[in-house]
Amino acid sequence: MAHHIPPLNFGMVADDLYRSGQPNELNFPFLEKLQLKKIIFLAPDDPSQQFQNFVEDQDIELIHLGMDTHQNPWNPISEEIVISALKIILNPDNYPLHIMCNLGRHRTGTVVGCLRKLQRWNLTSIFEEYRRFAGSKVRLLNEQFIELFDTDLVTYNNAPQWLYLS
Repeated sequence: MAHHIPPLNFGMVADDLYRSGQPNELNFPFLEKLQLKKIIFLAPDDPSQQFQNFVEDQDIELIHLGMDTHQNPWNPISEEIVISALKIILNPDNYPLHIMCNLGRHRTGTVVGCLRKLQRWNLTSIFEEYRRFAGSKVRLLNEQFIELFDTDLVTYNNAPQWLYLS
C-alpha cells in the first residue's frame, strides 16, 4: 500500500481548492487523488520538468502566473498577478483547483490572504492563517499587501458557493 505524501505546506483552502509548495515525485500519487483540473503556479521560475510531465500526463492545465520579470523575488507578489489568480479562483469552472508556489508560503499565502478578504474574514484570522504556513519566515510586506489590497479590483458574478457562505 503506497503512502500518499502531500506536498510541502499542503492545505485545503475551500471545497476542491488546495494550496501547497511545488510537489516532487513523492507527492504525485497524492495529487492524482485530488483529480485536479487546473493548477495556478505562482513561482517566478519554471516548474520542474518532472512536475511539468506529471501535469501533462494527468491532463491538468498549468497556469503559470509567476512571471514578474522586473521583480526582485523578495518583493511582494504584484497586484496584477494576485488579481489574475483570484479571477481564476473565483470561477467554479476551474475546479478542482490547486494554488502553488515554490514553498507554498509567501506568494500562495498572499493570494489566499486576499481571497480571505473577499470572504470578509477579519485581518487577525487572515494573518493567523498566513503565519501558520509561513512559519518563522513571515514577511511583513506580504501582510501589509493583504491589509491594503482593494477587493473592489476583483470582479466576479458566479463565484463558488462557499464564497458567499462565510
